[in-house]
Amino acid sequence: MSRALIASPLTAEGFAPFGDVLEPKAQPDKIINQGKCGRHHDLAQVDFADGRAGISLFISEARHLPYAVELVERHPEGSQAFVPLDGVPMIVIVAPDEGGTPGTPRAFLSQPGQSINLHRGTWHGVLAPFEAPGQYIVIDRIGAGANLEEHWFDDPYVVTALSTEPEV
Repeated sequence: MSRALIASPLTAEGFAPFGDVLEPKAQPDKIINQGKCGRHHDLAQVDFADGRAGISLFISEARHLPYAVELVERHPEGSQAFVPLDGVPMIVIVAPDEGGTPGTPRAFLSQPGQSINLHRGTWHGVLAPFEAPGQYIVIDRIGAGANLEEHWFDDPYVVTALSTEPEV
């Protein structure tokens, strides 16, 4: 038996309990580089218990609707940011923590120009580029010790549709 999820547009307000939406502001904080570049400054905090920041490239296969969410994971020792390189939207699955296990997941769909930074310890789905393969810069913790917990759902959730209304 599966449980239906509707993916909402990714907004800073709706995603705030789980992480940061990284996207340009209406106006940059500073104009730099001889007046040719707008800097949108300090959009997210990299948060690690120990270790160091690492930058990796992920290349992932496309996902389509209906999209089964069988597994979520979290990284208790560090935040994790995903920056698309090719403008492919992502289905972003996140869930609140309920006593050490994930609660009911929520689904979001990013738009071109949006990236995410997951807070340390946030339950989240696997990388899921929507309708086309995607390439991503991933910024996360590199260090000793385990930094991955997985939870498999007995009954998967299924993203069955996309909403045009953002969650708040």
